[in-house]
Amino acid sequence: MLAMQHYNSSGVTATFPLSNQTPTMQASVVEAVACNATGSANNPTAAGLSMTLGILFNVVALIILAKAYSRYRRRSKATFLLFASSLVATDLAGHVIPGALVLRRYSVHTEGSTVDPVSRFQGDPDNPDASCLFLGSCMVFFGLCPLFLGCAMAAERCLGITKPLLHARLVTTARTKMALALIWLLALCVALLPNFSLGAYTYQFPWTWCFIKVVEGTTATDLAFVMVFSGLALSSLASAFVCNTISGITLIRARLKKKKSCSHRSSTGSQDTEMVVQLVGIMVTSCICWSPLLVFALMSASRSYSGMSGSERDTYRGLMVTGVRMATCNQILDPWVYILLRRAVLRKIYRITKRRASFKGSTFRSVRWDISSFQNSEKSSVQNI
Repeated sequence: MLAMQHYNSSGVTATFPLSNQTPTMQASVVEAVACNATGSANNPTAAGLSMTLGILFNVVALIILAKAYSRYRRRSKATFLLFASSLVATDLAGHVIPGALVLRRYSVHTEGSTVDPVSRFQGDPDNPDASCLFLGSCMVFFGLCPLFLGCAMAAERCLGITKPLLHARLVTTARTKMALALIWLLALCVALLPNFSLGAYTYQFPWTWCFIKVVEGTTATDLAFVMVFSGLALSSLASAFVCNTISGITLIRARLKKKKSCSHRSSTGSQDTEMVVQLVGIMVTSCICWSPLLVFALMSASRSYSGMSGSERDTYRGLMVTGVRMATCNQILDPWVYILLRRAVLRKIYRITKRRASFKGSTFRSVRWDISSFQNSEKSSVQNI
Protein backbone atom coordinates (compact mmCIF):
# COMPACT_ATOMS: atom_id res chain seq x y z
CA MET A 1 0.00 0.00 0.00
CA LEU A 2 2.99 2.27 -0.36
CA ALA A 3 3.03 2.37 -4.11
CA MET A 4 0.73 5.32 -4.66
CA GLN A 5 2.76 7.75 -2.56
CA HIS A 6 5.38 8.14 -5.27
CA TYR A 7 3.76 8.95 -8.59
CA ASN A 8 2.86 12.15 -10.38
CA SER A 9 0.74 14.46 -8.33
CA SER A 10 -1.98 15.00 -10.91
CA GLY A 11 -3.01 11.37 -10.98
CA VAL A 12 -4.59 11.81 -14.44
CA THR A 13 -3.11 10.86 -17.77
CA ALA A 14 -2.76 13.69 -20.21
CA THR A 15 -4.84 13.24 -23.34
CA PHE A 16 -3.79 14.40 -26.77
CA PRO A 17 -5.57 14.38 -30.11
CA LEU A 18 -3.66 11.70 -32.00
CA SER A 19 -5.72 11.56 -35.14
CA ASN A 20 -3.91 14.42 -36.89
CA GLN A 21 -0.40 13.41 -35.86
CA THR A 22 2.19 11.38 -37.71
CA PRO A 23 3.22 7.97 -36.33
CA THR A 24 6.52 9.45 -35.12
CA MET A 25 4.71 12.23 -33.25
CA GLN A 26 2.25 9.73 -31.79
CA ALA A 27 5.11 7.56 -30.49
CA SER A 28 6.81 10.54 -28.88
CA VAL A 29 3.55 11.64 -27.23
CA VAL A 30 2.90 8.15 -25.83
CA GLU A 31 6.47 7.96 -24.55
CA ALA A 32 6.10 11.36 -22.86
CA VAL A 33 2.88 10.27 -21.15
CA ALA A 34 4.48 7.03 -19.99
CA CYS A 35 7.50 8.85 -18.58
CA ASN A 36 5.19 11.30 -16.81
CA ALA A 37 3.31 8.44 -15.18
CA THR A 38 6.42 6.62 -14.02
CA GLY A 39 8.95 9.40 -13.64
CA SER A 40 8.90 9.48 -9.88
CA ALA A 41 8.78 5.72 -9.62
CA ASN A 42 12.43 5.46 -10.56
CA ASN A 43 13.54 6.46 -7.09
CA PRO A 44 12.66 3.97 -4.32
CA THR A 45 13.90 6.31 -1.57
CA ALA A 46 10.45 7.68 -0.75
CA ALA A 47 8.90 4.20 -0.60
CA GLY A 48 11.71 2.90 1.62
CA LEU A 49 11.49 5.92 3.94
CA SER A 50 7.71 5.61 4.27
CA MET A 51 8.02 1.89 4.99
CA THR A 52 10.76 2.45 7.57
CA LEU A 53 8.78 5.13 9.42
CA GLY A 54 5.65 2.97 9.43
CA ILE A 55 7.56 0.00 10.85
CA LEU A 56 9.25 2.16 13.49
CA PHE A 57 6.02 3.78 14.69
CA ASN A 58 4.15 0.47 14.84
CA VAL A 59 6.98 -1.26 16.73
CA VAL A 60 7.08 1.57 19.31
CA ALA A 61 3.31 1.35 19.76
CA LEU A 62 3.53 -2.45 20.15
CA ILE A 63 6.17 -2.08 22.88
CA ILE A 64 4.00 0.43 24.75
CA LEU A 65 0.93 -1.83 24.48
CA ALA A 66 2.88 -4.94 25.51
CA LYS A 67 4.11 -3.23 28.68
CA ALA A 68 0.61 -2.01 29.48
CA TYR A 69 -0.85 -5.48 28.87
CA SER A 70 1.61 -7.10 31.28
CA ARG A 71 0.60 -4.52 33.88
CA TYR A 72 -3.19 -4.89 33.43
CA ARG A 73 -3.32 -8.59 32.53
CA ARG A 74 -6.08 -9.42 35.02
CA ARG A 75 -8.14 -6.25 34.75
CA SER A 76 -10.89 -5.11 32.44
CA LYS A 77 -8.40 -3.10 30.41
CA ALA A 78 -6.62 -6.28 29.33
CA THR A 79 -9.26 -7.03 26.68
CA PHE A 80 -8.91 -3.56 25.19
CA LEU A 81 -5.12 -3.86 25.15
CA LEU A 82 -5.34 -7.26 23.44
CA PHE A 83 -7.53 -5.76 20.72
CA ALA A 84 -5.24 -2.74 20.40
CA SER A 85 -2.11 -4.89 20.14
CA SER A 86 -3.77 -6.98 17.43
CA LEU A 87 -4.71 -3.82 15.55
CA VAL A 88 -1.17 -2.47 15.62
CA ALA A 89 0.26 -5.87 14.65
CA THR A 90 -2.17 -6.00 11.71
CA ASP A 91 -1.15 -2.48 10.67
CA LEU A 92 2.49 -3.53 10.86
CA ALA A 93 1.88 -6.57 8.67
CA GLY A 94 -0.16 -4.47 6.27
CA HIS A 95 2.74 -2.07 6.00
CA VAL A 96 5.51 -4.66 5.59
CA ILE A 97 3.94 -7.19 3.21
CA PRO A 98 2.64 -4.85 0.48
CA GLY A 99 5.62 -2.56 1.03
CA ALA A 100 8.04 -5.42 0.42
CA LEU A 101 6.18 -6.23 -2.80
CA VAL A 102 6.44 -2.60 -3.94
CA LEU A 103 10.16 -2.47 -3.20
CA ARG A 104 10.62 -5.73 -5.07
CA ARG A 105 8.98 -4.16 -8.10
CA TYR A 106 11.37 -1.23 -7.72
CA SER A 107 14.33 -3.61 -7.74
CA VAL A 108 13.03 -5.43 -10.83
CA HIS A 109 12.57 -2.06 -12.51
CA THR A 110 16.13 -1.03 -11.67
CA GLU A 111 17.79 -4.30 -12.63
CA GLY A 112 16.14 -4.75 -16.02
CA SER A 113 18.02 -2.69 -18.57
CA THR A 114 17.03 -4.34 -21.85
CA VAL A 115 13.27 -4.25 -21.30
CA ASP A 116 11.04 -1.31 -22.10
CA PRO A 117 11.08 1.08 -19.10
CA VAL A 118 7.30 1.24 -18.86
CA SER A 119 6.65 -2.51 -19.03
CA ARG A 120 9.39 -3.22 -16.47
CA PHE A 121 7.43 -1.52 -13.68
CA GLN A 122 3.87 -1.11 -14.91
CA GLY A 123 1.50 -4.03 -15.19
CA ASP A 124 -1.04 -4.89 -17.83
CA PRO A 125 -4.56 -4.06 -16.58
CA ASP A 126 -6.05 -6.58 -19.03
CA ASN A 127 -3.82 -9.40 -17.80
CA PRO A 128 -3.01 -9.08 -14.07
CA ASP A 129 -0.29 -11.40 -12.82
CA ALA A 130 -0.06 -13.31 -9.53
CA SER A 131 1.65 -10.42 -7.73
CA CYS A 132 -1.21 -8.12 -8.72
CA LEU A 133 -3.80 -10.54 -7.38
CA PHE A 134 -1.86 -10.87 -4.14
CA LEU A 135 -1.48 -7.10 -3.77
CA GLY A 136 -5.19 -6.56 -4.43
CA SER A 137 -6.08 -9.16 -1.79
CA CYS A 138 -3.75 -7.41 0.68
CA MET A 139 -5.43 -4.07 -0.04
CA VAL A 140 -8.84 -5.51 0.81
CA PHE A 141 -7.70 -7.65 3.78
CA PHE A 142 -5.54 -5.03 5.49
CA GLY A 143 -8.17 -2.40 4.73
CA LEU A 144 -11.00 -4.27 6.41
CA CYS A 145 -9.10 -5.65 9.42
CA PRO A 146 -8.35 -2.30 11.14
CA LEU A 147 -11.93 -1.12 10.60
CA PHE A 148 -13.38 -4.38 11.96
CA LEU A 149 -11.02 -4.27 14.95
CA GLY A 150 -11.84 -0.63 15.68
CA CYS A 151 -15.54 -1.48 15.63
CA ALA A 152 -15.02 -4.49 17.94
CA MET A 153 -12.96 -2.38 20.37
CA ALA A 154 -15.65 0.31 20.46
CA ALA A 155 -18.39 -2.27 21.07
CA GLU A 156 -16.36 -3.94 23.84
CA ARG A 157 -15.76 -0.63 25.63
CA CYS A 158 -19.40 0.41 25.21
CA LEU A 159 -20.48 -2.81 26.90
CA GLY A 160 -17.85 -2.40 29.63
CA ILE A 161 -18.92 1.16 30.44
CA THR A 162 -22.70 0.82 30.19
CA LYS A 163 -23.06 -2.78 31.48
CA PRO A 164 -19.94 -3.58 33.56
CA LEU A 165 -21.39 -6.67 35.24
CA LEU A 166 -22.51 -8.18 31.94
CA HIS A 167 -19.11 -7.33 30.46
CA ALA A 168 -17.30 -9.09 33.31
CA ARG A 169 -19.44 -12.19 32.79
CA LEU A 170 -19.28 -12.38 29.00
CA VAL A 171 -15.91 -10.97 27.96
CA THR A 172 -12.93 -13.21 28.68
CA THR A 173 -9.46 -13.53 27.20
CA ALA A 174 -10.36 -16.78 25.41
CA ARG A 175 -13.46 -15.24 23.85
CA THR A 176 -11.48 -12.15 22.86
CA LYS A 177 -8.94 -14.30 21.02
CA MET A 178 -11.78 -16.17 19.33
CA ALA A 179 -13.32 -12.85 18.23
CA LEU A 180 -9.97 -11.77 16.80
CA ALA A 181 -9.70 -14.99 14.81
CA LEU A 182 -13.23 -14.53 13.44
CA ILE A 183 -12.46 -10.92 12.43
CA TRP A 184 -9.33 -11.94 10.53
CA LEU A 185 -11.21 -14.86 8.96
CA LEU A 186 -14.06 -12.61 7.80
CA ALA A 187 -11.65 -10.12 6.23
CA LEU A 188 -9.78 -12.98 4.54
CA CYS A 189 -13.00 -14.42 3.12
CA VAL A 190 -13.93 -11.05 1.63
CA ALA A 191 -10.45 -10.64 0.15
CA LEU A 192 -10.67 -14.08 -1.48
CA LEU A 193 -14.07 -13.51 -3.10
CA PRO A 194 -12.52 -13.00 -6.59
CA ASN A 195 -11.28 -16.59 -6.41
CA PHE A 196 -14.95 -17.61 -6.36
CA SER A 197 -15.82 -15.50 -9.42
CA LEU A 198 -17.23 -12.57 -7.43
CA GLY A 199 -15.31 -9.55 -8.67
CA ALA A 200 -11.75 -9.28 -9.91
CA TYR A 201 -8.49 -7.51 -9.09
CA THR A 202 -6.61 -5.59 -11.74
CA TYR A 203 -3.90 -2.97 -12.14
CA GLN A 204 -5.06 0.57 -11.42
CA PHE A 205 -3.77 3.82 -12.87
CA PRO A 206 -0.86 4.38 -13.33
CA TRP A 207 -0.78 0.57 -13.58
CA THR A 208 1.53 0.11 -10.59
CA TRP A 209 -0.93 -0.94 -7.86
CA CYS A 210 -3.84 -3.35 -7.75
CA PHE A 211 -7.37 -3.12 -6.47
CA ILE A 212 -10.90 -4.13 -7.38
CA LYS A 213 -11.87 -3.43 -10.99
CA VAL A 214 -13.74 -0.14 -10.53
CA VAL A 215 -12.74 2.18 -13.39
CA GLU A 216 -12.63 0.19 -16.62
CA GLY A 217 -14.61 -2.85 -17.70
CA THR A 218 -16.61 -3.06 -14.47
CA THR A 219 -19.09 -5.94 -14.50
CA ALA A 220 -22.03 -6.72 -12.23
CA THR A 221 -19.87 -9.01 -10.07
CA ASP A 222 -17.23 -6.28 -9.71
CA LEU A 223 -19.92 -3.82 -8.62
CA ALA A 224 -21.26 -6.35 -6.11
CA PHE A 225 -17.75 -6.94 -4.76
CA VAL A 226 -17.16 -3.20 -4.31
CA MET A 227 -20.51 -2.84 -2.57
CA VAL A 228 -19.64 -5.68 -0.16
CA PHE A 229 -16.19 -4.24 0.59
CA SER A 230 -17.27 -0.61 1.00
CA GLY A 231 -20.51 -1.54 2.74
CA LEU A 232 -18.75 -3.61 5.41
CA ALA A 233 -16.08 -0.95 5.91
CA LEU A 234 -18.51 1.98 6.16
CA SER A 235 -20.81 -0.03 8.45
CA SER A 236 -17.86 -0.68 10.77
CA LEU A 237 -17.07 3.02 10.91
CA ALA A 238 -20.71 3.90 11.60
CA SER A 239 -21.00 1.26 14.34
CA ALA A 240 -17.80 2.48 15.98
CA PHE A 241 -19.15 6.04 15.91
CA VAL A 242 -22.40 4.99 17.64
CA CYS A 243 -20.61 2.93 20.30
CA ASN A 244 -18.05 5.64 21.04
CA THR A 245 -20.79 8.25 21.28
CA ILE A 246 -22.72 6.14 23.80
CA SER A 247 -19.54 5.50 25.81
CA GLY A 248 -18.60 9.18 25.83
CA ILE A 249 -22.06 10.32 26.95
CA THR A 250 -22.12 7.69 29.70
CA LEU A 251 -18.70 8.80 31.01
CA ILE A 252 -19.69 12.46 30.98
CA ARG A 253 -22.87 11.74 32.93
CA ALA A 254 -20.94 9.68 35.48
CA ARG A 255 -18.39 12.49 35.85
CA LEU A 256 -21.12 15.07 36.46
CA LYS A 257 -22.78 12.87 39.07
CA LYS A 258 -19.48 12.46 40.91
CA LYS A 259 -18.95 16.21 40.91
CA LYS A 260 -22.39 16.79 42.39
CA SER A 261 -21.80 14.20 45.11
CA CYS A 262 -18.25 15.57 45.71
CA SER A 263 -16.78 12.08 45.41
CA HIS A 264 -13.26 11.37 44.25
CA ARG A 265 -12.67 10.05 40.75
CA SER A 266 -11.72 6.37 40.66
CA SER A 267 -8.81 4.94 38.72
CA THR A 268 -11.26 2.79 36.74
CA GLY A 269 -13.05 5.90 35.52
CA SER A 270 -9.81 7.49 34.36
CA GLN A 271 -8.84 4.26 32.55
CA ASP A 272 -12.21 4.20 30.80
CA THR A 273 -11.74 7.82 29.75
CA GLU A 274 -8.28 7.06 28.39
CA MET A 275 -9.56 4.10 26.37
CA VAL A 276 -12.51 6.05 24.94
CA VAL A 277 -10.21 8.92 23.95
CA GLN A 278 -7.96 6.45 22.14
CA LEU A 279 -10.96 4.85 20.43
CA VAL A 280 -12.17 8.24 19.25
CA GLY A 281 -8.67 8.91 17.89
CA ILE A 282 -8.69 5.57 16.03
CA MET A 283 -12.16 6.26 14.64
CA VAL A 284 -11.32 9.76 13.44
CA THR A 285 -8.08 8.56 11.83
CA SER A 286 -9.84 5.69 10.06
CA CYS A 287 -12.66 7.93 8.84
CA ILE A 288 -10.27 10.50 7.41
CA CYS A 289 -7.95 7.95 5.80
CA TRP A 290 -10.36 5.31 4.49
CA SER A 291 -13.65 7.08 3.75
CA PRO A 292 -12.40 8.77 0.53
CA LEU A 293 -11.25 5.48 -1.01
CA LEU A 294 -14.45 3.67 -0.02
CA VAL A 295 -16.70 6.40 -1.41
CA PHE A 296 -14.61 6.93 -4.56
CA ALA A 297 -14.61 3.17 -5.25
CA LEU A 298 -18.40 3.03 -5.01
CA MET A 299 -18.82 6.08 -7.22
CA SER A 300 -16.33 4.87 -9.80
CA ALA A 301 -17.73 1.34 -10.00
CA SER A 302 -21.29 2.62 -10.37
CA ARG A 303 -20.35 5.04 -13.15
CA SER A 304 -18.14 2.50 -14.92
CA TYR A 305 -20.89 -0.13 -14.85
CA SER A 306 -23.44 2.28 -16.31
CA GLY A 307 -20.92 3.67 -18.78
CA MET A 308 -18.61 6.67 -18.49
CA SER A 309 -16.87 8.97 -20.96
CA GLY A 310 -13.13 9.36 -21.35
CA SER A 311 -12.98 12.58 -19.31
CA GLU A 312 -14.98 10.95 -16.49
CA ARG A 313 -12.62 7.98 -16.55
CA ASP A 314 -9.62 10.27 -16.08
CA THR A 315 -11.39 12.05 -13.21
CA TYR A 316 -12.17 8.81 -11.38
CA ARG A 317 -8.63 7.55 -11.95
CA GLY A 318 -7.35 10.65 -10.18
CA LEU A 319 -9.88 10.21 -7.35
CA MET A 320 -8.81 6.59 -6.82
CA VAL A 321 -5.15 7.64 -6.68
CA THR A 322 -5.99 10.28 -4.07
CA GLY A 323 -8.08 7.80 -2.06
CA VAL A 324 -5.42 5.10 -1.90
CA ARG A 325 -2.75 7.65 -0.95
CA MET A 326 -4.88 8.73 2.01
CA ALA A 327 -5.57 5.11 2.96
CA THR A 328 -1.85 4.35 3.19
CA CYS A 329 -1.52 7.04 5.87
CA ASN A 330 -3.78 5.09 8.24
CA GLN A 331 -1.11 2.51 9.09
CA ILE A 332 1.37 5.28 9.89
CA LEU A 333 -1.03 7.41 11.97
CA ASP A 334 -2.70 4.63 13.99
CA PRO A 335 0.35 3.98 16.24
CA TRP A 336 0.50 7.66 17.18
CA VAL A 337 -2.93 7.30 18.79
CA TYR A 338 -1.43 4.95 21.40
CA ILE A 339 1.83 6.88 21.65
CA LEU A 340 0.27 10.31 22.23
CA LEU A 341 -3.18 9.61 23.73
CA ARG A 342 -1.92 7.85 26.85
CA ARG A 343 -2.84 8.92 30.35
CA ALA A 344 0.71 9.99 31.19
CA VAL A 345 0.97 12.15 28.07
CA LEU A 346 -2.52 13.61 28.50
CA ARG A 347 -1.73 14.49 32.14
CA LYS A 348 1.43 16.31 31.09
CA ILE A 349 -0.49 18.25 28.45
CA TYR A 350 -3.18 19.09 31.00
CA ARG A 351 -0.62 20.26 33.58
CA ILE A 352 1.21 22.42 31.03
CA THR A 353 -2.07 23.96 29.87
CA LYS A 354 -3.19 24.52 33.46
CA ARG A 355 0.11 26.18 34.36
CA ARG A 356 -0.10 28.53 31.40
CA ALA A 357 -3.71 29.38 32.21
CA SER A 358 -2.90 30.03 35.88
CA PHE A 359 0.13 32.11 34.87
CA LYS A 360 -1.99 34.26 32.57
CA GLY A 361 -4.63 34.58 35.28
CA SER A 362 -2.10 35.62 37.93
CA THR A 363 -0.54 38.13 35.55
CA PHE A 364 -3.97 39.60 34.80
CA ARG A 365 -4.80 39.82 38.51
CA SER A 366 -1.49 41.50 39.29
CA VAL A 367 -2.09 44.08 36.56
CA ARG A 368 -5.54 44.81 37.96
CA TRP A 369 -4.08 45.11 41.48
CA ASP A 370 -1.45 47.58 40.25
CA ILE A 371 -4.08 49.71 38.52
CA SER A 372 -6.37 49.71 41.54
CA SER A 373 -3.51 50.57 43.91
CA PHE A 374 -2.47 53.41 41.62
CA GLN A 375 -6.02 54.78 41.58
CA ASN A 376 -6.23 54.57 45.39
CA SER A 377 -2.94 56.42 45.80
CA GLU A 378 -4.19 59.14 43.45
CA LYS A 379 -7.39 59.55 45.46
CA SER A 380 -5.46 59.77 48.74
CA SER A 381 -3.08 62.37 47.34
CA VAL A 382 -5.99 64.50 46.07
CA GLN A 383 -7.68 64.34 49.48
CA ASN A 384 -4.46 65.42 51.19
CA ILE A 385 -4.23 68.43 48.88
